[in-house]
Amino acid sequence: MRKVVFFLVPRLHLLDLAGPAQVFSTAADLGYGYQLYYVAETEEVSTAQGVPVKASLAWPELGRDDLIVVPGWRSPRLSPWPPISARSKQVLRTHHASGGSVASVCSGADALGAAGLLDGRRYTTHHDLTEELAARYPKANIVRDVLYVMDERVITSAGIASGIDLALHLVAVEHGAVAAARIAREMVVYARRNGDELQESAMLRHRGHLSDLAHRVQDVIDSRYADRLPLADLARAAGVSERTLTRVFTAATGLTPLRYQQLLRLERAEHLIAHGTTVESASRVVGFEDPRMLRRLRSRTPAATA
Repeated sequence: MRKVVFFLVPRLHLLDLAGPAQVFSTAADLGYGYQLYYVAETEEVSTAQGVPVKASLAWPELGRDDLIVVPGWRSPRLSPWPPISARSKQVLRTHHASGGSVASVCSGADALGAAGLLDGRRYTTHHDLTEELAARYPKANIVRDVLYVMDERVITSAGIASGIDLALHLVAVEHGAVAAARIAREMVVYARRNGDELQESAMLRHRGHLSDLAHRVQDVIDSRYADRLPLADLARAAGVSERTLTRVFTAATGLTPLRYQQLLRLERAEHLIAHGTTVESASRVVGFEDPRMLRRLRSRTPAATA
């Protein structure tokens, strides 16, 4: 059971907290093994939207698989110092030094910076705060105009709704993009992946539509992309003709079912190759009978390298 601890500071933004909390809570409801905690330096925490929230004063015991998330607080401009104590900074440092992960939403990056966790790393924050944080933490490298950045188990996001994107990405890293797509669909959100790593996951990039038929067929392809999936079989599973399936699927996703499956195979193969797998082995794993097909697909993709 992976623990996700939200560290709450005064005047926090509700959506900075609720967005990622909903992702991990939905993941837990679907059986993906998350346990959520809420910790603060006071038992009641004020929010920027006026709704007080309750939190524990005690930190749970944390391991290297666990995550601390610092939601942002109201900050048209940053306060001279982030509203966290020296003890809380030490908790953040110790958890990261022990192999754990820390994350922030919006101005929560200021807390990570105060704990020394941004130095020498890439990070991002809300666009209104980039110049101030860049000046405050000159040893860090701020990345503008992205939703989230991951650097050595320090994960930062741009702000407000981008906390949802960050959390979906972390679920995808841990449990696969199928799990993230499933959670996004449960939450009825457009599952963007415009972050620092795996920026354009095909599973999520082509889920921003409202066709239930296309979603059902994508569920089949997502879970069996390495198998042979004849159009006739997909149409039979969906209860429509091949012609209707092709028309509806293409209108919803911009791709034919075969092209969508090829993109999933290509993405998985690229991941394997980037981690040392040969083209031939990656080809077999993702379902290509002939590695020449994978090479052809890679040659047509600008980001792919031989």
